[in-house]
Amino acid sequence: MAERPDDRRWTRRGFMRTLSLAGAGSLAGAGSLAGAGSLARAGSLVGAGLTGGSVLAGSSRAAHAQGALKSITASHSVSTIVYGQHLVAVQKKFFEEEGIKSPDFIVPGGGAKVVQAVAAGQAQFGLGDSNHPLKTTEKGRDAVILFATDTRCSYANVVVRKELFDRGVKTVEALGDEKLVGRKAVLAATAIGSGTHVYGVFVCKSVKASDGKAVNDHVEWVGGGASTTMLGGLKAGKFDAIMAVPEWQSAAVSEGFGRPIYDIQDEKAWNRVFGGPIPVTVGYCLKETVDRSPDLVQAYVNACYRAQQWIRRAKDDEVVELLHKPYMDAFGREVVLESVRYYRTIFDWDFLVEEADYARGEKVWIPTALDKPIPYAQAVDMRFVRKAQAKFKS
Repeated sequence: MAERPDDRRWTRRGFMRTLSLAGAGSLAGAGSLAGAGSLARAGSLVGAGLTGGSVLAGSSRAAHAQGALKSITASHSVSTIVYGQHLVAVQKKFFEEEGIKSPDFIVPGGGAKVVQAVAAGQAQFGLGDSNHPLKTTEKGRDAVILFATDTRCSYANVVVRKELFDRGVKTVEALGDEKLVGRKAVLAATAIGSGTHVYGVFVCKSVKASDGKAVNDHVEWVGGGASTTMLGGLKAGKFDAIMAVPEWQSAAVSEGFGRPIYDIQDEKAWNRVFGGPIPVTVGYCLKETVDRSPDLVQAYVNACYRAQQWIRRAKDDEVVELLHKPYMDAFGREVVLESVRYYRTIFDWDFLVEEADYARGEKVWIPTALDKPIPYAQAVDMRFVRKAQAKFKS
């Protein structure tokens, strides 16, 4: 198990920060398949010892059928509710019921490392950021998106200094008013090229300042680092605004030094900028896996789809009861419950990546994360989800 200082339970802030950074950090390599970045590595605090595929290896229910079950390998960056589809599929034994063994998940602590494992053949399936399989394809190793688990990006929030908010900077549009801000607004992403930067640039390019120019023309992007430096920089006035994961937004508000001016949980605000759903977190594999082992791909998608439908129907407390001890027992129950409630609001229940959703995503990803468009028909394969939907009608 992962070490915990003094065996104390982690705080709400510590857990939500790690949970949120799983997403924000996983895109740190969006422009490159190099290192996952400091935020992604933060996720390993959860993932290091909390993998779950082996939990059921000796279960009496599955033991009699082990000889008939086929093996798969799969990966996600951290074992939290963000990747709850994998975890629920293990705990509810959906993998076994689909004829495959529950995988011993590779949990490397960062999304860039997940896609590296898939590209290298160490894992057949990855659950992570949608940029990653696309970047793999762009680099010459065709990968396909099999399903999407969410519809909005949880780290596209913009939080401004409380002083500026009180002065009237209460919208993204106002952030582009250099007279009101007092200078060209300094807007911090975790790193240039990170997920927070990719989505933040799109937000600022999509919104016009009072002079008719894009707000992005009136901001100076800087790398703010991890939680301490991002929040510390905002509090000290080094940054005028930051791109914030949910925990940072909550901390800035509760501690009185920041206020949100763009909140992705406001669906109308999200749609105003992005136009509708975007596949942010996806299940994917190499195209050669689809070609060689379509039966395993179908079984994997079936299990994950069933897990998503179970989460949809289950009460929040039931989800916590299922996942808390096997994966998140370092954290208090209320902390895990809060994360379940948050991510439930942005999960994609039907698992589909529609062509229009993908097209909206391309507007965000190109050219900040990807160099050029990859056709939907090449990048996305919804055959397996549609078969799962037909088999397991809600």
